[in-house]
Amino acid sequence: MAGRWIDEWEPEDETFWRRTGKRTARRNLWFSVLSEHIGFSIWTLWSVMVLFMGPEYGVDPAGKFFLISTATLVGALVRVPYTFAVARFGGRNWTVFSALTLLVPTLAAFVVMEPGTSYTTFVAVAALTGIGGGNFASSMANINAFFPLREKGWALGLNAGGGNIGVPVVQLAGLLVIGTAGAAHPRIVLGVYVPLIVVAAVCAARYMDNLAPVRNDTGAARLAVRDAHTWIMAVLYLGTFGSFIGYSFAFGLVLQTQFGRTPLQAASLTFAGPLLGSLIRPVGGLLADRYGGARTTLGNFAAMAAATGVVIQASRTGSLAVFLAGFTALFVLTGLGNGSTYKMIPGIFHAKAIARGLRGEEAAAHGRRLSGAAMGIIGAVGALGGLAINLALRQSFRSSGSGTAAFWSFLAFYAVCSVLTWAVYLRRTAAVSARPRLGYAEV
Repeated sequence: MAGRWIDEWEPEDETFWRRTGKRTARRNLWFSVLSEHIGFSIWTLWSVMVLFMGPEYGVDPAGKFFLISTATLVGALVRVPYTFAVARFGGRNWTVFSALTLLVPTLAAFVVMEPGTSYTTFVAVAALTGIGGGNFASSMANINAFFPLREKGWALGLNAGGGNIGVPVVQLAGLLVIGTAGAAHPRIVLGVYVPLIVVAAVCAARYMDNLAPVRNDTGAARLAVRDAHTWIMAVLYLGTFGSFIGYSFAFGLVLQTQFGRTPLQAASLTFAGPLLGSLIRPVGGLLADRYGGARTTLGNFAAMAAATGVVIQASRTGSLAVFLAGFTALFVLTGLGNGSTYKMIPGIFHAKAIARGLRGEEAAAHGRRLSGAAMGIIGAVGALGGLAINLALRQSFRSSGSGTAAFWSFLAFYAVCSVLTWAVYLRRTAAVSARPRLGYAEV
């Protein structure tokens, strides 16, 4: 099966989809989820490793925030080349390769994770884990090509949600090790992931396919870069996914720094939020399929602002119970928003194709062409939101010993995202020309 390619792929053709397309697409989806899941675990590995770094490591809270920020930054930057790698090498081939490369940061962390290692070395190894963030971009671009528009919300939501679950799973692994072997044994967590990475690569080689019709299109990339909707959606995704990954990285450190939790206490509280946010992501896609991505996204940002208000109040009063409730709500809402915003992307470009007079498979192909190129940019910018959150929290704790100032800035940004979603995709305007207004409310 080496180099297996599918020469013809027409998911919008209902007969083709019913006979062979659906079965093949879903098989590729499941094994894409497996590889992406482990990629997310490795990307967020240092959110767990810092919980093992006691005073003997000589790294203060600001230094720990910088470690996880480094992993976030690299993960964001590699998303663009990973997106285009699918068309260059094939989705199956790239999934095998990208899975195997996860061995590099995992084994490197296994070697250096002990007191006495220089901080510079920790930063370099944390940077290596960023390649796990690229797996999301290539996986989403690949699965986007497999499914018809009518099922993209569900498929992309499930693919991303299954990947996102890698965050709470690695945190649970850390909790299990700290609770049983103790905080002096981080290498146990790393040792568990080495065989899992090999399993993911073998399964991808055995069960996935390459789509020959998917080809890199530099023209599509240029059009996507010049299209205002690419950057608008990047801002919205920065608010949803950027929040999810940023909070996932930082939550345990916030609990230790602001609320004085021990590593075991922090680890026991950090996994629930990312787990709920991951599980609910496909629901966000389904809601967007049914009610429209723009409507779902607007309501979600309004709710995120309200939940952030709860977190701010809890941070000011020192109430851990209220803080956890507010943060858990934020994780759930980021998951819903991740699903709804990613549903919007192919819908927007399909609507633009119809506005140009294209119909049927021609319109669908045009939408896939531009949305696939746009996803790399949008995914990279969204991941940078995680960097911004960690840097904001780092500065807030350095200046005031609390994360309250950072949470106020997050609330303001969610308000901006709400206004942007309404103004661009939902606001009704009077017709001023013969050109029909695009039906963005339904995307």
